Amino acid sequence: MGGSNVAPSRTLSVTDAMAIIVGIVIGAGIFRTPSLVAANAGDSRTLLLAWTLGGAISLVGALCYAELATTYQHAGGDYHFLTRAFGNRLSFLFAWARLSVIQTGSIALLAFIFGDYASQLLSLGPHSSPLYAGLVVILLTALNILGVRQGKRVQNLLTTLEVLGVLVVIAAALAANTPSPGALTAATSAPRPGSLGMMMVFVLLTYGGWNEAAYVSAELRGARRNMARALIWSILLITSLYLLINWAYLRGLGIDGMSGSEAVAADLMRRAAGERGAQLVSLMVAVSSITSANATVFTGARTNFALGRDFAPLAFLGRWDKKADTPFNALLVQGAITLLLILFGALTRNGFETIVDYTAPVFWLFFLLAGASLFVLRAKDPETKRPFRVPFYPVTPLLFCVTCSFLLYSSLAYTGVGALVGVAVLGAGALFFQLARSFSSEQTADYS
Repeated sequence: MGGSNVAPSRTLSVTDAMAIIVGIVIGAGIFRTPSLVAANAGDSRTLLLAWTLGGAISLVGALCYAELATTYQHAGGDYHFLTRAFGNRLSFLFAWARLSVIQTGSIALLAFIFGDYASQLLSLGPHSSPLYAGLVVILLTALNILGVRQGKRVQNLLTTLEVLGVLVVIAAALAANTPSPGALTAATSAPRPGSLGMMMVFVLLTYGGWNEAAYVSAELRGARRNMARALIWSILLITSLYLLINWAYLRGLGIDGMSGSEAVAADLMRRAAGERGAQLVSLMVAVSSITSANATVFTGARTNFALGRDFAPLAFLGRWDKKADTPFNALLVQGAITLLLILFGALTRNGFETIVDYTAPVFWLFFLLAGASLFVLRAKDPETKRPFRVPFYPVTPLLFCVTCSFLLYSSLAYTGVGALVGVAVLGAGALFFQLARSFSSEQTADYS
């Protein structure tokens, strides 16, 4: 893949990069996962400790990514790191995982959050959440196929709305006259086996997205000194907001109230400001989930388009519709896979949790490999200049890899059938690659 010398312009400041990172991370998940974390935590102290630990783990990971992103500045992000460290075979699997598990699973998760909160406004019956989820995926896919997408100002406005939603919930807890009875005391239920692992899977799912900063390293001014700064300050800000909003949920609902809620922000607002308050926050969360889902539909289709351009057997994904200026086939395939995931979630009757199970093992596997790539690339390229070096190497990246390994184990050992399906889909990708290589050795020479 060569040819063009055109490179992205370095137009982003540290503040711009922070806005991107915070905008990606603080999505609709913070309005859904706290109830699942509370159900596994057992008491309020463990809950707040989990969110603090999540920030610390994200910070350790960010330090590893800061070295990778400043040393190998490339718009391909993780894909580029994995290719350099392990070759094209593994990077194909990463691209396959984004198509079939990670990106499509993320869209399905956001669609289920939309469904949970839209159902607070107008229920469609016992299957209201998956129905709303399916409808929003069809709508967003159709809009992107038509070439209709949000402008930069609108997207920024809606990202601001997400953060505003967090602040509104915190303000509601402060405005409440008294805390919920037992809000900051231990719950009576004992933790289940594997609850620590599952709790951290949900926490770190909510922190997920900061690694996407690697994709803007090629556009950040002074990236060699500013990437680490942008990552560290962003994660500290996000951790502070997450602790505050979980404190708000605890103050308003208590640990038991949180664990029993499917729309925790709406339930808190209902207690603090009545039904109108609950409807207002439900609308805000629904809009923010559509915003995040639309961005994921847009970016996911582009990476799938790139996969089609790079891998001949999937060339149909690499066709561009000039009239609409969209990757038509990539959008259709992505939308179809996402709808299948929503149907899968609906059949298990635990839509959101099922899709978390489905995506988590694959997500943590590639996170682990990204951490391992730091060791591999230091050994492969010992002479390469590294503007930012991970402090306390090799302890820091080793800690990150150990954490990823624990979460990979937890997402396999303590989850449901969704995890096995996700692993099977990844295995199908490996089998597909091997078959394609056998039958089309010339076309796949770059992946040998």
